Amino acid sequence: MVRNRAPGAALAPDPVSVVDTLHGRAVPDPYRWLEAADSPETLRWLEERSREYEREAATWPLRARLASLIRSLVDTDLWSPPVHRPGAAFATVRPSGTEHPRLVVLTGDGPPRTLYDPAEEDPGGRTTLDAWEPSPDGGLVAVQTSSGGVERGGLRVLRTGTGAPAGPPVPEVRYSHVAWVPEGTPSFYYVRRDGGQGVRGVWLRRVADGAEALVHTCTASGTVPGVRVLGRRWLLVTESHGTGHRTDLWLADLAADAPERPVLRPVQVGAEEETEARLGPDGLLYLRTTLGAPWRRICSVSPEEPGTEHWREVVPEERGATLDAFAPCPGGPGGGPALFVSRTRLGISEAAVHDARSGAPLYAVDLPGQGMVSAPEAAPDGSVYLGYADVAAQQRVLCLPPGERVPRPWPPGASGERDSPAVERTVLWCRSEDGTRVPVTVFAVAGGGGPTLLHAYGGFGRPRQFGFSATVLAWLLSGGRYAVAHVRGGGDAGREWHLAGSGRAKPRAVEDLVAAADALVSAGLCTRRQLCLSGGSAGGLLVLAAATARPDLCGSVIASAPLADMARFERMGLGRMWTREFGTASDPDDFAALMSYSPYHRALDSAVHAPGRRFPSVLLTGFHGDTRTDAAHPRKMCAALLAAAREEGRPPVLLRYERDVGHGPRAVSRAVGLAADAHAFAAHRTGLSPR
Repeated sequence: MVRNRAPGAALAPDPVSVVDTLHGRAVPDPYRWLEAADSPETLRWLEERSREYEREAATWPLRARLASLIRSLVDTDLWSPPVHRPGAAFATVRPSGTEHPRLVVLTGDGPPRTLYDPAEEDPGGRTTLDAWEPSPDGGLVAVQTSSGGVERGGLRVLRTGTGAPAGPPVPEVRYSHVAWVPEGTPSFYYVRRDGGQGVRGVWLRRVADGAEALVHTCTASGTVPGVRVLGRRWLLVTESHGTGHRTDLWLADLAADAPERPVLRPVQVGAEEETEARLGPDGLLYLRTTLGAPWRRICSVSPEEPGTEHWREVVPEERGATLDAFAPCPGGPGGGPALFVSRTRLGISEAAVHDARSGAPLYAVDLPGQGMVSAPEAAPDGSVYLGYADVAAQQRVLCLPPGERVPRPWPPGASGERDSPAVERTVLWCRSEDGTRVPVTVFAVAGGGGPTLLHAYGGFGRPRQFGFSATVLAWLLSGGRYAVAHVRGGGDAGREWHLAGSGRAKPRAVEDLVAAADALVSAGLCTRRQLCLSGGSAGGLLVLAAATARPDLCGSVIASAPLADMARFERMGLGRMWTREFGTASDPDDFAALMSYSPYHRALDSAVHAPGRRFPSVLLTGFHGDTRTDAAHPRKMCAALLAAAREEGRPPVLLRYERDVGHGPRAVSRAVGLAADAHAFAAHRTGLSPR
């Protein structure tokens, strides 16, 4: 076992430290005892880290100022796009000054009526509203909540008129789709992702008494099921094989099949492609897909014969811009169908409406600025509702009526743009180790410069989109720069860009980030000391891997809820679901790639072979309820970095550890506190002075 001798002192290994042998290689793991989250040893160790953290944080001059500034930037009503049902619209709103969004229903011209408020159920703020879905007639709504950040909670059905429960709740559900049966006895489909409380797959549940029937079983390892009902007729069942890698889809006709015995026919099964399906107003199935199009295209097909051999391309891919969202809607020529299409080009959204028959662009949509479009959905009247935000402007909901080019604010009476500062955006290009050109987007306000945050994610094929972040804006307003490296592994340059930085190629993403950091310094935008790498989750892995590969790369690092121990990531959190993205330690070639960048093992190696090596100052954040990446990663990484540094006095690594929260949403006050602390640390380490 390894214990801390004193705050800031080195960690000394005990002879009983664990050593595994994997593929003939000895893999030491002296801090495995920290995987036991609530053991007396771990709790004592966490108490020491907490004291270290509070001592250091008290010296950061911008801590209180950043918290106040971030709070002021989020102090606004925040709506979600509405979901329409006959005579009503459902949405969430987080009123200014409150901690959590609440579910409301709007009818006629009256004010919104609260249907469910997590703060009323839990005044302590630990409960979050995770998902919701109204029934076809709007009389019922399925609500999912969780508590303490664990992202596994209950699914219950409420009566829209009274908020009273209708039938028994479904326990132990993690972010399930809910798809209501269109007709007959109130029933809905939902999914179980992990099989912990039943077979992993799609289930049909009757509201009144909770009677259930399994309608689709996931048989492949590590897939995530999904379910939708399209056009009140077609049951769509999906299985995702690794985020951003492959989707299998089946379709059943509920007009012909009993809801508990749907006959599922393949739409796309077995192809290494990612596809999303929606039903158009003309009754055709529209599919946004990477099949034959790395940047994604839209195809159409009759749901009567949905196989890929019948697909017809409607909107082709456009190299350089990822087609990341779409919504079938009315408004085409002669009253025909149309498609609202959103593409992302280096983090910036652009939108247009296309003829759904020919695919021809009809007109561009005039967005409020250079920002991010999210969640477009068509309403019964043909209007498309969407979210919009940019770096300087908080998210708002917009409504685009058929045939119009300029969207309107929603809900009625909502204000348009708030006054926002002018933020300059530039793109810097660098060359990675293998010669690949990698773009880096840089933001600053007038007069900003020097201290720079460099962010990266580089995982699961997700393109970086520049929406609103109060934290980023507060940093810019305080005089810093903010940069984003569009590294391989993300989706910024299509599917090929993703695959070029995933699996055994994941080290390329690390090399891309190193090149981006070097380029910022070479361009004179900052010095090494003024550069802080920042990333969360998979991005936290990336920044730790870059900093342990090149300790001279930057002055500081923020890694929030990161992966760190890549020899055991499959055994913690949801790691077993991510082997398509990172590989598996059971395969010798995958294992070699994982160990080539695993931050935890690089730090352990330094502790043995290069004691005293000066790593950048590191702030790790960990959340006790984290059921995704698991807080064991930042705990173990902190211990390994402390052991490697062997410094007296100020610890080179700090751990900010929270209970009663997890990887996902949290109360506003806790989100503000976390963001302010992280960026106060960065300001202190990079020399950002108060303006």
